[in-house]
Amino acid sequence: MTGREPQFITVGNGGSARRIATLAAPAGEPGAPGLMWLIGLKSDMVSTKAEALADWTAKRGLGYTRFDYSGHGRSGGDFEAATISDWLEESEAVFRQSTRGPQVLVGSSTGAHLALLLLRRLMAAHPEEAQRVLGLVLVAPAWDLTDLMWDQLPEDARRAILTDGKWMRPSPYDPIGYPITRRFIEDGKAHVFKGAHFDPGRPVLVLQGAEDRDVPIAHARALADVLAGDHVRMTEVADGEHRLSRPQDLDKLYALIEDVLAASRLGPV
Repeated sequence: MTGREPQFITVGNGGSARRIATLAAPAGEPGAPGLMWLIGLKSDMVSTKAEALADWTAKRGLGYTRFDYSGHGRSGGDFEAATISDWLEESEAVFRQSTRGPQVLVGSSTGAHLALLLLRRLMAAHPEEAQRVLGLVLVAPAWDLTDLMWDQLPEDARRAILTDGKWMRPSPYDPIGYPITRRFIEDGKAHVFKGAHFDPGRPVLVLQGAEDRDVPIAHARALADVLAGDHVRMTEVADGEHRLSRPQDLDKLYALIEDVLAASRLGPV
C-alpha cells in the first residue's frame, strides 16, 4: 500500500453490508475530467497499472478514483461469497459517491467487464450520471466473464463446481489459488452482453495482447460484434500478454485515454 490511506464507503444493507476501500484524487481544476479505475480479478487498487495511472493523472491535472471490490485488497467482505452483482453494486456506489465531473472508465480484465456493466446500469437507471461517462478504455476485456471462465474450465473443474459448489482455480499470482463457486457462475448469467444489443453510445477503446492466455485475442475482438453501434476500436500488442504492465504497454494505455479525452474535447488541463 502507498502512503495514502484509503477512505471507506459502505455498500449494501444489514448482513450484506461491505466496507469498500477507495482512493480518490481530485482533478487539478474544477470541472476537469477524471479516471475511474476498475481492477482485475484478485488484483487491488495499488497494482502496477493502478499506481502508474496515479502518477500519470496527477501530472496532467486529471482526477483519479480507484477502489477494491469486496474480498479484494483493503475492502471488507469474503471473496468466496462475492458475485458480479456485488462488485457491480460497489462500482456504481463508488462512481456516484466518489467521482465528480466527466469520467473515463478504465478497466482491466474483470474490471473491463464491470466498466461495461456499470455504464449499462447507469444508462438504464441514472441517465444523468451516465452522461458523465466520456468513454471506456478496456485492457484485456473479459466481457461476459463467467461465460468466458466456464468455456475455459476443464471438465473436472466444471464437475466440481456443479457437484461440490466450488473449485479452486490455480493462479500464478496466488500459490493457494482462489475459489470459483457455482453461485458466482450462476450470478454471472444475469450480466452478459452477447445477444443483448447494448449500444454504449461513446468510445470503447480496447488494448489487447496477442499472447494473452487468460483473455484470448479472439474474445477481445468479438466485442466489436457484440456491442451495438460502431464504437469499439482495438489496439493489439503483438507480444503482449495478459497484464500489459510494461512501460511500452502503459504508453499505449495512456494514448487511448488521451484519445477519449480528445474526442470529448476535454483534454488534460
